[in-house]
Amino acid sequence: NCDRRDRDTTPLTPVGKASRSQFRQSQETSSAHSDWHPRAEDRAIDRNEAPLRPVTLVLGGAASGKSVFAESLIADGFGTIWTGATYFATAAAGDDEMAVKIARHRARRGPHWSTVEESLALPTALAEHTRTDRPILVDCLTLWLTNLMLADRQPASEIDALTGSLESLSGPIVFVSNEVGGGIVPENALARRFRNEAGHMNQRIAAAADRVYLVTAGLPQILKDSHA
Repeated sequence: NCDRRDRDTTPLTPVGKASRSQFRQSQETSSAHSDWHPRAEDRAIDRNEAPLRPVTLVLGGAASGKSVFAESLIADGFGTIWTGATYFATAAAGDDEMAVKIARHRARRGPHWSTVEESLALPTALAEHTRTDRPILVDCLTLWLTNLMLADRQPASEIDALTGSLESLSGPIVFVSNEVGGGIVPENALARRFRNEAGHMNQRIAAAADRVYLVTAGLPQILKDSHA
């Protein structure tokens, strides 16, 4: 679920820095030598044959299974492609109920994951922790947007900074974000603004991403794959 996560963090030392263009080139070479071909009739997903793209976006509604799916995209490569992964939590626990949920999610992820908590300065933190052998999962962008709005930051400029930083990251990154525009129009002005800002943010990240998934009732669909 896209909610507040672990408070404890594990310091990481960035190693293996490389340009995003070099990473893309290596992934494209790997893809060119694979037999992976998405079926046009249903956009079936075979993660075992498809390398993780430089930038992936996983969208879905509340309790849709998007976080579990996003984690599995990375976990499939543990021990073969990746030495581990870094989980970016954009919010932290504030009550007992959330603490229980955090413990459950941490146990689900297992020992391969390290946690970094960052609520605002996402582009800077991503640059500090990017590694070619260790993907990053950001869960989730909608909580990051909430933090920006509560801090009176300008979401458009912050999103510009985030999308502008993606080319310089050396390793793959997976973003999780809520799709919030499918319900009724919110009654209050702040909620309407949040819904609109979230929609614009998802569009911007989707445009910058190499692959975009939509998860509904635990079932993922590929909406975009720039290497297909």
